[in-house]
Amino acid sequence: MLCTVELDEEIAALEASLGPRVPQQQSRYGVHSPTRADRDNLDSVVAAAIGGDNSATEQLLIFLRPLVMRYCRAKLGRLPRSFASADDVAQEVCVAVFRALPTYQQLGRPFLSFVYGIAAHKIADVHRANSRDKSDPIADTPDTISTEDGPEQITLRHELVERTGALLQTLTPRQREILVMRIVMGMSAQETAEIVGTTAEAIRVAQHRALNRLRKTLARH
Repeated sequence: MLCTVELDEEIAALEASLGPRVPQQQSRYGVHSPTRADRDNLDSVVAAAIGGDNSATEQLLIFLRPLVMRYCRAKLGRLPRSFASADDVAQEVCVAVFRALPTYQQLGRPFLSFVYGIAAHKIADVHRANSRDKSDPIADTPDTISTEDGPEQITLRHELVERTGALLQTLTPRQREILVMRIVMGMSAQETAEIVGTTAEAIRVAQHRALNRLRKTLARH
């Protein structure tokens, strides 16, 4: 089980330890330290962060947080009554990335692939924990009318999720991952390629084949 309070305190301490950002052209570690991280200069920001540049580390975390959060929400958003919210998991991922920076080695693999690998492990932990405990604690009876979905809407939504999940199981794990990134998360082919470790053209081909397979499966049923 994840603890939001401890994570919040840990991240606050992490950010405080970074100290104020000082604009600079080159850090004392000999690596150019950009003032803001983006996809174009990500490798140089990572290199500076590995070297101990606090400003680069801060900018790297600022850049990663929305990407990781969007990924975790896409993976956990439909999980019923999970112990941990997607935002909690995203915080854990960012902390794990921060801790791994001193020993991370740039060996040609995209850094985002490394980050999403950590996120995938954290998400798998949540799924395992959720499958072990089926308890469904509720609060006291509310005094006001609830605007949440009723039993019928919940049942229909669960049926849709089950049908969609069964349909996706006809794809390979790689095809499912690509469709989630491209369609659910709205990532571009290039962004997905950087995470998967291939080319944008290969991503488009894989997506096209995956969608064709889904269409054929639907047509058979």
